[in-house]
Amino acid sequence: MGDTEPGKSGKKDFKQTLYEVIFGTETPAGRLFDLVLIYAILASVLAVMVDSVGWLSLEYHSLLLTVEWVFTALFTLEYLTRVYCSPSPGRYIRSFYGIVDLFSILPTYLMLIFPNIGFLLVIRLLRVLRIFRILKLVRYLSEMNILIRAMLQSRRKILIFFTCVLVLSAIFGSLMYIVEGPENGFSSIPKSIYWTIVTITTVGYGDITPQTPLGQVIAAIAMLTGYSIIAVPTGILTAELAQEMMRGKATRMCRACERSGHDQDAEFCKHCGRKL
Repeated sequence: MGDTEPGKSGKKDFKQTLYEVIFGTETPAGRLFDLVLIYAILASVLAVMVDSVGWLSLEYHSLLLTVEWVFTALFTLEYLTRVYCSPSPGRYIRSFYGIVDLFSILPTYLMLIFPNIGFLLVIRLLRVLRIFRILKLVRYLSEMNILIRAMLQSRRKILIFFTCVLVLSAIFGSLMYIVEGPENGFSSIPKSIYWTIVTITTVGYGDITPQTPLGQVIAAIAMLTGYSIIAVPTGILTAELAQEMMRGKATRMCRACERSGHDQDAEFCKHCGRKL
């Protein structure tokens, strides 16, 4: 029994070391691994993009295919290693990054059966999201949470706003259908509503344009309406964002002087100077 324990301990230490290198960024080896991985991801995506250019694909197809299989082999090894050293392999496989990691290697193998599916490898760009772990952007997480909470708090107001815009679009679209008619491109009310939405949002594709004077007057009113209401959702979100930031300051209190109102990234109390 005494002979087996060191082996088990060695295996455990090896898995733990792999886990710290592959999943962590606290060690130099972990940071180096993630940097190499990101460069490999970008290089593999660049190879796929180059392969989509006709003359480059014809001239360097063999080289690009070899490069792609090399990257796929490396990513496959990385994926299997992650599954091996993960404390909960099933949870990793079902996680967002686990699914992305799997989908980043599947297209190359499926390319053996379906040749054109290889361009789905651009999904590897999603894996570059890991760069946030390397750059230590954790301090931005609180700001991201504030933005998400502000969007959730303003969802009802924005939904009501979009409902009003949809009602206006239906009214303007119906009027344009009556005034302009199919002969001027407004062949149906849904297509007229599409024109109204394009006009109100100031996109203006120009595929449908009013020809009659009355239709142009309605179009001008729709354009002015668009400029009047386009800033409404921004104002709603900005107001909620300001409230969330104020609530965040109000909840951060100094334990020494028990006074609040500190910024989220503040390290010392602005009243007594004690460390927060």
